[in-house]
Amino acid sequence: MAGLLNKLTASGGAESADFLNDIVEQLWPNINVAGCRMVKDIVEPMFSSMLPGPLATLRFAKLDLGPVPLRISEVDVHKTDHNGIKLDMDVIWEGKSDIDMIGNMVPKFGIEHIHLKGRLSILLAPLTNVIPLIGAAQVAFINPPELKLDFTNAANIADCFLVDKAVRKVILNIISSMAVLPNRYLVKLDSNNDYFKTYLPHIGALRLTIERAVNINGPKKSGAKRFLDKIVKDIPDCYCKVRVGAGEEWRTSTKKNDHNPEWNETHDFLVADHDQRVIIDVQDDDLVGDDDVGIATTTVKDILLGGGSQELDIVHDGVPTDAKITVHANFFNFVDDAGVLTSTHSDAGEGQIVGLATVLIASALGLQGQRDELNPSIKVTWGAKEFRTAAKSYSPGTDIFNPSFDQAFQIPVTADLLANPSNFKIALLNKNNETGFVEIPFLDVLNTPGLIKEESFDVGSGAMVRASVSLRGLRLAH
Repeated sequence: MAGLLNKLTASGGAESADFLNDIVEQLWPNINVAGCRMVKDIVEPMFSSMLPGPLATLRFAKLDLGPVPLRISEVDVHKTDHNGIKLDMDVIWEGKSDIDMIGNMVPKFGIEHIHLKGRLSILLAPLTNVIPLIGAAQVAFINPPELKLDFTNAANIADCFLVDKAVRKVILNIISSMAVLPNRYLVKLDSNNDYFKTYLPHIGALRLTIERAVNINGPKKSGAKRFLDKIVKDIPDCYCKVRVGAGEEWRTSTKKNDHNPEWNETHDFLVADHDQRVIIDVQDDDLVGDDDVGIATTTVKDILLGGGSQELDIVHDGVPTDAKITVHANFFNFVDDAGVLTSTHSDAGEGQIVGLATVLIASALGLQGQRDELNPSIKVTWGAKEFRTAAKSYSPGTDIFNPSFDQAFQIPVTADLLANPSNFKIALLNKNNETGFVEIPFLDVLNTPGLIKEESFDVGSGAMVRASVSLRGLRLAH
């Protein structure tokens, strides 16, 4: 346990952030312009696909983040195991913004105050001996940040609460997809940066068991539901929705008519940082619509430092309840050992992972065709799992014939995938048309030293895709 304990408690100590705040303050006018451009280009198009009804027509009539810069504190500097430096810091922004929004059949309204708070991680890697000494910077919130918006002209909006909730949801979803672990926003500092050396793999997997809850009484209900309660004595039918960081959500089964439900159900979560938050959302399954019982929260670090078990308070709308939930966890490291990967699958429970496959797509080389007609992307397939990079298009100053993608895809390996493993397929697409592909046999990767196969793969027609495919097994951390 000493090795894991040392990692959990390792810290360079909080550093003064005064000089960083001075830099941010001087750069804020530039950050304002660049930030507004990003919001306009990224957030506004998402309104049409993610907001309901007339709200889908929302657009920015005015966009100014205001004069107040964000503030940084509690900076902690670490050296990573992969030739990099990681800076973790608290970020808080009380922005005095000047934002106007308009839409079809939606009264004009504005956003005058933005509250953003979270723990930010900046990864500087790889370190080199050539100026600028750092290949790239990767920025991510360790957990989804807290976001609050204050609206102007709110009296003109009949459903101001719904607008607030919908707009915040879109913004938080975009932040999570781009820059909440395991997603990192990549900025190349060296144009020749090697993505394979930049990528920081997951540190391990958390095997989390939701054991039981006590004193579940359910939340206060609407009039319709109270009426139903008079007809049928209502005892909670509880289930849990569980998430680690911005990873995929997992749901337990529903336990009917039980104030003290017992699940004893287990799921594996990929972990990118020990400070990632474990969020357990307890719900009461109802015919008229599920009710929020409350949320229990811990972190990967806290549950492991607690010996692997914790009894957590369930909080509803920020108010503690009498209910509690008990969880248990083990932590597993990823290891480049073929024997570990192939020997553990026979002992795995249903849905438990036995390892991890990671596919990195760095770039494509030697594309042919008219530059204005090229819209390349890469599709990765392993068994039923399918992923696709962002598509690239020509713009002045870009090399559309040799585009960079710099994207990573993680595939949890389960026992059924190992029973009859498929080949990894990497396909080059132009728009939605496949123009070439290569298949990489699973055993080729398994038998490669270090369980990692990386090269420029020939996909036909003179084109190459620079990619890396790696496998890792699971070993219980001590």
